[in-house]
Amino acid sequence: MAHAYSSDSTKPTQTTNFTRVNASTGVIHSAISTAYSRFTPNIISLSCALVLTSLAIPNIAQAKTVNVASPDKHISISLTDDNGRPEYQVQFNGKTVVNPSKLGLVFQQLGEFGVDFSIKDVKNSNVDQTWQLPWGERENVRDHYNRIVATLSNGKVDFDIEFKAFNDGIGFRYLVPKQAGLANTPKLDITDELTEFAIPNPHTATAWWIPGRGWNRYEYLYRTTSLDKIDRAHTPMTFRTADGVHLSIHEAALTDYASMVLNQGRDGILRADLTPWSDGIRVKTQPGFSTPWRTIQIAKDAPGLLNSDIILNLNEPNKLGDVSWVQPGKYVGIWWGMHLNENTWGSGPKHGATTSETKRYMDFAAKYGFDGVLVEGWNEGWDGSWFDNGDVFSFTQPYPDFDIDAISQYGKSKNVRLIGHHETSGSVTNYRKQMSDAYDLYKKHGVTQIKTGYVADGGDIKRVDEQGITRHEWHDGQFMVNEYLHSVTEAAKRGISINTHEPIKDTGLRRTYPNWIAREGARGQEFNAWGSPPNNPEHTAILPYTRMLSGPMDFTPGIFNLAPEGLDAVNRVQTTLMKQLALYVVLYSPIQMAADLPRNYVERLDAFQFILDVPTDWSESKALAGEVGDFVVFARKSRKNDDWFIGGLTDENPRTVDIALDFLTPNTTYQAQIYRDGAKANWLTNPYDYVIEQKVVSAKDKLTLTMAASGGTAIRFKLIK
Repeated sequence: MAHAYSSDSTKPTQTTNFTRVNASTGVIHSAISTAYSRFTPNIISLSCALVLTSLAIPNIAQAKTVNVASPDKHISISLTDDNGRPEYQVQFNGKTVVNPSKLGLVFQQLGEFGVDFSIKDVKNSNVDQTWQLPWGERENVRDHYNRIVATLSNGKVDFDIEFKAFNDGIGFRYLVPKQAGLANTPKLDITDELTEFAIPNPHTATAWWIPGRGWNRYEYLYRTTSLDKIDRAHTPMTFRTADGVHLSIHEAALTDYASMVLNQGRDGILRADLTPWSDGIRVKTQPGFSTPWRTIQIAKDAPGLLNSDIILNLNEPNKLGDVSWVQPGKYVGIWWGMHLNENTWGSGPKHGATTSETKRYMDFAAKYGFDGVLVEGWNEGWDGSWFDNGDVFSFTQPYPDFDIDAISQYGKSKNVRLIGHHETSGSVTNYRKQMSDAYDLYKKHGVTQIKTGYVADGGDIKRVDEQGITRHEWHDGQFMVNEYLHSVTEAAKRGISINTHEPIKDTGLRRTYPNWIAREGARGQEFNAWGSPPNNPEHTAILPYTRMLSGPMDFTPGIFNLAPEGLDAVNRVQTTLMKQLALYVVLYSPIQMAADLPRNYVERLDAFQFILDVPTDWSESKALAGEVGDFVVFARKSRKNDDWFIGGLTDENPRTVDIALDFLTPNTTYQAQIYRDGAKANWLTNPYDYVIEQKVVSAKDKLTLTMAASGGTAIRFKLIK
């Protein structure tokens, strides 16, 4: 019997019309039967289309299919046990976007949870609520979905599969509750996850992806291929079908579990591939666990993906309480000079992290209104090959030429905070042993943000186990998933925020732990100093539709000397100057860096003004236009005042884009302060040709953004009172 909740009455009501989906063919059949619904008072509104159908199929006593649709009815999910195992299918606007795909888990102790499991019970509900982000791309987030939880059983043990259907995509996860059938199984070792994403016509779908489980973690240039050419891909992995539907596969709320990469079996069948421990086990857990959410964002066009909040909505609310101490802002730092070989991380005549140099940066920050100064290389352990120095780093002992007491007092007098830095070189046991003392030291000196680093090849994180044996783990395995979160929660106890580099990928945990303020997790600006090759012109036109769907990135924009070794050098920034400004709006981070050397900003103070004006905390964000890998245009509204900002950028092709300004407040006027490429601008030959101009505009107007090859436009709309 199917149960569907109704908001009309507390009494059971009879429903006679329903549908079932044949999981093998995807054909929707109409049928007549009797179902009953009842009301649960705490559910907000109940429009969830749920159907449970009994079918006559050989060897299956009662095969069933359950359907749930998004609130706007554009997305529908069917869950079936027709083939003697759970499978799901997804449709968008009546067309199948995910073919029947397997579900299930495999345990070392119990075998497969999948085959011979059938739907035993189904619960459904609907939620429509709005919650607030303490900082972020927008202030208010709507969480609106229809939900089913299906219990599957083989007569001995049960497990649940929970689906949520949003207007912008779906999420699903597995739950294995404590139960009598597992009373004698205190631990569960997952050896495989059977989740599939079977994509129709993969040879006609275009995918943007980076290799999963490679030596360089997430720091690869994106590949653009047909979907059937994917080998093993990190998520978010984004693709476009032949008829223009855009989808992105990822995961949300990744805690105490292994990260999922996508491994292609038969063409178009992408399987969840969990990153293993050093002993080969994928996940070590026990009864009463739930997996992360597997997510598929779905939109009719590319900007639709950018306006999705599904990853945040699938995370738990803030667990830290009052987080007013988590402060977005902008910073400068002793960083780019090391990448250019003007300074060194290690001690010596070119040492960057000195007392005098830090004070000089603090003077610059105070003069131009930056919140903090990042200092890398201040602590002992950097001398020699710091990549291999993980076991010798001290996180409490500064070099003799770095007086942390004097620097902290100086920063306080300038209202500029010291931003801390800890590089582990992948030796996490050494870091864990010193973590409490290191965070206490920073708290003592008023440090409220720490950039952590885990530079090591993929699979070469060093941990020492309880027996003193050295093990090597992946950055995105279960051990490191928990290790990263441990640093965040320990920092939170001291009022410190964490900006993780060489991180585990973002899965929306900033909602639950708002002090996880940013992370890297993709090829950033530093590759332009020594990348060979550096980031290509399309890189930042792909990031918004892939990596950035997961959350903020500390990309470190704002390089003004785009070719320190000359325009013909291999190592240079492959953008115009105006594209560097546009990055502050396009690539969201609550802690944006002005990454270049101070002297390069002083040379172009007119363009530098945009970096000074642009906020990092927004009340509203809207993607206005774009195509993956080609271009993107974002509009964002400041959380502090009524100003709006636009950032637009393009790939190697020059481009003009017409933008309606209907996002502005009606019946008001704004001064549009426009920073754009000049007529002769080109990233390769003339990246410094730019125009700064002003216009008076309103919500009724349109603007044409003219962007040079690998160029961009940045605009501030200042309300005229």
